[in-house]
Amino acid sequence: MTIQRMPILQLLSLLLDYPKQPLVDAKAELLAIVADAAIASELKQSLSAFINSRTSGELMDWQSEYDSLFERGRSLSLLIFEHIHGESRDRGQAMVNLLAQYREAGLDIGVKELPDYLPLYLEFLSTQGEQNAQIGLEEIAPVLAVLLCRLQQRESDYAGIFATLVALSAAEVDLADIKSQIASEKRDDTPKELDKVWEEEMVSFIGNEQTSPACGSGNKPTDGQRRDQFIPLSTELLGSEEAGQQLYKAAAAKRA
Repeated sequence: MTIQRMPILQLLSLLLDYPKQPLVDAKAELLAIVADAAIASELKQSLSAFINSRTSGELMDWQSEYDSLFERGRSLSLLIFEHIHGESRDRGQAMVNLLAQYREAGLDIGVKELPDYLPLYLEFLSTQGEQNAQIGLEEIAPVLAVLLCRLQQRESDYAGIFATLVALSAAEVDLADIKSQIASEKRDDTPKELDKVWEEEMVSFIGNEQTSPACGSGNKPTDGQRRDQFIPLSTELLGSEEAGQQLYKAAAAKRA
């Protein structure tokens, strides 16, 4: 894994993705990136502790815990629009428009990944320059803050990653209020609640074009991706019927 000079957002993207052996093998490089990052010392300590702990244990145990946290239930889903739109029709439109935004910027995502998958979105932001990345994080700060509080509630060290993202967003969020609101939340990762989810009809949010070979097999930005094509992730814009056209017009105006 070649990750030298990787921006902190790309590092966080990797740490939030499904853990694999190359990530474990890159421990020294990961720690070096954290040490050089322009973040608060307590965040550096938290991320370093996470990396040391996770890469020193059994990979299968890490993978199992990852599945338990992020793949069971919806409360900790890493799909951004899961928390914004739920199962409404607005979510489908938002997916299509975010995919158009990626393509306009030169990002070709894999056929197995949904556009609002948080590690993918962070990978995208890591290519867009510091200011644009901060704007993109600020747009989803409410989601990041809720996930942070839920992970803290479960005493998971993944909370340190989300604390860093919230800090990088520079958004004003009332964590105490969020913690108060979720204090009485019912866990949705129990066998009983999971059975309810499996009984629901699966919804496809991306059209058939997503499965076309033209979508590529990777989920990384191409070398030709241009920062001047970045358009901040606006939940209002992405949820509207005319969002797709507005995205392209905005991008065209930036290039003019």
